[in-house]
Amino acid sequence: MNEPLDPRVWRNRFIAINLVRIGGTAIVIIGLLLWQSDVFVQGGSAKFGFPMALIGLAISFAGPQWLVRRWRTPPDA
Repeated sequence: MNEPLDPRVWRNRFIAINLVRIGGTAIVIIGLLLWQSDVFVQGGSAKFGFPMALIGLAISFAGPQWLVRRWRTPPDA
């Protein structure tokens, strides 16, 4: 059978999952700022901001689930 993983591995995986969530949220916020405000481009830029916000949203929702499936024990379950 598989031997149990070290607690440091679980801690690092927990940190990685949360960093993916935080990173996705940061991309969404930057995309919204690019799209709706004058922070980066005068008048905003829907051409780049909207897709960036959608990509960040997808990362923040799907990224952690992908990592959990990748690290699932046993791998074939």
